[in-house]
Amino acid sequence: MVGPQYDLLANPLGAVRLTFERAMAAGIAAGPYSASDGKDWGAVPLFQDFLFDHSRLSQVPILNHETVKWIGANTLVRYRGMVQDMLGNEFYVGAHKVGSVWKTNKFSDHSQFPMDSSCESRVWERRLLYCVPVPGLNSWAEPTWDGLQAHRPVDFTSPQRDKRPRMDIEEEASGDGSSEHSPSLKKMREDGHPSTSSQCQDSMTVESCHQPTMLADTERDSLPCLVKIYDSPESDLQLNNVFEFIGVLTFDSDIPADKNARDDFSSSLCDEELVRLPPSKVPRLHCIIHRKLELPDFLCRSPVIEPNHHFVKHIREALLKHLTTIFGNDGVVAHFVLLHLLSKVHARLDNMAVGKFSLNLTGLSKESVSVFGSQLSIALKNLLPLTNFIPLTVGYLNRASLAPKKDYQLNRLIPGVLQLAEGSHLIIDETQLEAGTLNSVGVENASLLKDLMEFQKVKYDFQYYSMEMAADIKLLILSEGKSNILPADIIVPFQPSSVSSLEVVDAESLDAWRWYLANVRSLEHTIQPEMQKVVENDLVAARQTDRTLGSQEFSRWLTMARLISASFGETSLSLEHWQMAKELERLRKERLG
Repeated sequence: MVGPQYDLLANPLGAVRLTFERAMAAGIAAGPYSASDGKDWGAVPLFQDFLFDHSRLSQVPILNHETVKWIGANTLVRYRGMVQDMLGNEFYVGAHKVGSVWKTNKFSDHSQFPMDSSCESRVWERRLLYCVPVPGLNSWAEPTWDGLQAHRPVDFTSPQRDKRPRMDIEEEASGDGSSEHSPSLKKMREDGHPSTSSQCQDSMTVESCHQPTMLADTERDSLPCLVKIYDSPESDLQLNNVFEFIGVLTFDSDIPADKNARDDFSSSLCDEELVRLPPSKVPRLHCIIHRKLELPDFLCRSPVIEPNHHFVKHIREALLKHLTTIFGNDGVVAHFVLLHLLSKVHARLDNMAVGKFSLNLTGLSKESVSVFGSQLSIALKNLLPLTNFIPLTVGYLNRASLAPKKDYQLNRLIPGVLQLAEGSHLIIDETQLEAGTLNSVGVENASLLKDLMEFQKVKYDFQYYSMEMAADIKLLILSEGKSNILPADIIVPFQPSSVSSLEVVDAESLDAWRWYLANVRSLEHTIQPEMQKVVENDLVAARQTDRTLGSQEFSRWLTMARLISASFGETSLSLEHWQMAKELERLRKERLG
């Protein structure tokens, strides 16, 4: 029997509460909650089925600095962000009795039903994450949703929404559906707004009265978000990871800030005075479902042709031609830049990040960077989801906050320029660097950049100690001579033979190149025994010719060979690709000589 219909987009809490009551009635979520953990009773699978099995994810509004102005409270939203800080755990009243019936407050800031200190209740726990828009995210990689096609604000509480998809929740197989008209179910269908300040006695969580301006940590047109996580192991969510969070939005300036207004059950492992994030500025998202995002997840479209080796080779040739044009017909630099863009850290041995391939292009001046550097920057913004830029000058080094720092008065991790998501690309323009004196901040910043280049690690400043955080950031340095501050893995002199304006690329080619750069970098790679013998013999011969060669050079050659194989869509090193790696190295050394 089909029971009352609930729009999971406009009224997700109605469905959450109904599934809870049915679970309680069926004995699944047993009466007094002896475990007192509030784990899911079947609400999450309901949303998973609706969003993914029925392909309704694109209909969920995207929360950002523009849409937050008109998205309704207590509606279902999705938010893409990087975990910038982890604020610990908090306790909240997850369930309480109204008469003889258990009600739940999960995924909300307020109790929807009357609650006083004498009622029987259960305290549950949730985690607090401070998330920000992904640093360096380019506009083409922003997610889309169906509602934007209308180019107008959507009123989620309007009755004129018959065309909105609705989700049925199966009725208990016992009645004629008359329960659909019961007052309690009607109230659950109609609820969609948080309680006002007049209901402050039912508030479940309270934050302190201090109001540091968290928005100052990010760009003015970006939107941070306090994400509340339920039923997820700590190992699933880590600092600097990028997630898409889907859950219930609360953005209520009326949430009471007065400690005296809280209910007796409010508690938190975080010091209330130190985690204040004003709800009038930072929306809350009560997460129902979250998924970690990788670079391919930022692609709006994939190639219409089934990828194969021939297809990958065709994309490679076209992209390489495009890069060669950007670099003034310098094919050697174009090849190295392609390998650089496909690199990633795929293993860590002792203090070494295996797979990194930082690149230093030399022979550039302020004038040539204004031409070739600008074209490269524009091209990479069109090709990669996450791009960033640092103009390296003495003044910048002396003033910039590169490393995140812990502010113990706010109990907040203040972000730094180098707190970037995995897979980000960073161009450092050193052609602007002139003679000058570095102060203590400048020396520390230069050390941070050097460590990132060499070890793919960033030191976070916790005042009393520092903590190294692993990173996976592709670094490209533009300089006149070899950089003395940033020791890149590969140094290639830039030798253009022409200057061309940036060509217009059709959308189909862009989609194919984006797919290529996001996916082939993750291909597995092996070296068969017969090729291992060839490589070993060549390395021995090279060492006999040049005694200065060591493990660092050999490791770089193997990385180049791996990247060349990946660039062709191959997972095993062939003799042809090994010969290509050796030839590229020969051409590079010829330029250096």
